[in-house]
Amino acid sequence: MERFSLKKIVILFFVLLVATGTANAQLFHRNPEKRIFGKSSIGKKEAKVKEPRKVSKAKKKQEAKQKKIKNDNKKAAERSRERTYDIQTDDVKARMKRNQKEIEARDKEKKKRTKKGTKTAGRKYN
Repeated sequence: MERFSLKKIVILFFVLLVATGTANAQLFHRNPEKRIFGKSSIGKKEAKVKEPRKVSKAKKKQEAKQKKIKNDNKKAAERSRERTYDIQTDDVKARMKRNQKEIEARDKEKKKRTKKGTKTAGRKYN
């Protein structure tokens, strides 16, 4: 009888040992951070809030209107410049061209000076 109970105890101990080992293996296989912090935010998708169709249509319409107005203003300014130039006499046109070239050269030189000055100042404070 004693041997039979010892055999049962050994088998029971062996079964418990195997079961605990399997349970621990499954327990540690999971992400430990998930157990501490809960679900991760990597897999979560944020809910998209969609505007009503009328609102989005009105916004698109307004943007298109703004773009058209801006384009019309550019075209009007260009036409005005061309007309102003066309109504001048030949010697005035030549002077206007010369002045424009001088202005461009002056602006280019000014940009160079500014760029050179900022480089020096940048080196001074680094």
